[in-house]
Amino acid sequence: MTSTRGVALIDMNAALPEHDAEMQLLLGEKLASLLAIPLLGWRGQDLPNDDCYLLPSDTVIGLEAIGRLGIGRAENFFGGAVPQPFMATKAISHPLIDEPRHVPEGWSAAFHARIKSSVLAGNTAFDLEDARHAATRLLHNGPVRIKPVRGRAGRGQQLIADQAELEACLDGQDAEEVKQWGLVFEEHLQRVATFSVGQVTVAGITASYFGTQRLTRDDNGHEVYGGSKLSIVRGGYAELQALPLDAQAREAIDQAQCYEQAALEIYGLIASRRNYDIAQGVDHSGCQRSGVLEQSWRLGGASAAELVALQALQQDPQLSQVCASTYESYSDDAPSGAQLLQRRYIAPHGTLSRYVKVETDGRT
Repeated sequence: MTSTRGVALIDMNAALPEHDAEMQLLLGEKLASLLAIPLLGWRGQDLPNDDCYLLPSDTVIGLEAIGRLGIGRAENFFGGAVPQPFMATKAISHPLIDEPRHVPEGWSAAFHARIKSSVLAGNTAFDLEDARHAATRLLHNGPVRIKPVRGRAGRGQQLIADQAELEACLDGQDAEEVKQWGLVFEEHLQRVATFSVGQVTVAGITASYFGTQRLTRDDNGHEVYGGSKLSIVRGGYAELQALPLDAQAREAIDQAQCYEQAALEIYGLIASRRNYDIAQGVDHSGCQRSGVLEQSWRLGGASAAELVALQALQQDPQLSQVCASTYESYSDDAPSGAQLLQRRYIAPHGTLSRYVKVETDGRT
């Protein structure tokens, strides 16, 4: 990386919530420390960024934005960049129905042929009539989960069991939102464990990880993302696979690698931070299933753990493995040995506390 002037945070979304902007500024400080350059704070998208390391608030979308921000290599920024909007969301993970009414620009059937064995059964639709056909077919095999593709932390998803529930759900959809961003329909699993697989490169250090996610409840009783516990190794996926992992972990890592390689080769993904959620559970017929739910090619919920792990690896060149965790909670329970990153009231969900913890050789 040739950028030296500092770390610039770029707001890719004018509606970025205040608590997320605050958190991203804090993570920008950690990035600046890793890179040994100043933190410049928030900058506009029209800033000449040739000599800056960029921290976009979201996935960079579109060739125009990629060119304007000067993102030619993964070493220039933290996150990911893709040519088309659907590539940045859950919409990328599932194929369209046969003979769809609407196909977004840049869509590739070859991508879904490559990742078929790495995802759950499902479809993406960019038209409400296509959505009806997709969900009706999937309902023959059991309940279906409907996912707004821009939803995060599990919010906004619905579980439907019959045609009446499907029609009620579709009646509540915004046709223009669906046309632009898509709507995902996916088989529902029971007794689910959700794993995280990812890789991040900053300051010449690459770290790869496997971990588990936890859920928490907000003040309204809704289950949402509650953090991740990650086993992080210095190096790539080969170093990660060298760990003493069970068969379920190895399957999750294999599926994430397949998904990522297809995105790099077919869609031209540029990313220094890649994270994949993999669900393993039991389908409606009682069969064990495993598949990538979605990707995160941007600053994400596990990024605090990623960055503190990178700091530990940078400080000790002999260190090869760390355990790092993030915690998000709407209660006052503080994890033992964890650092409080943020505590903010977030309407209407309650007061959210975010923590991070890193352990090396059993030491916090």
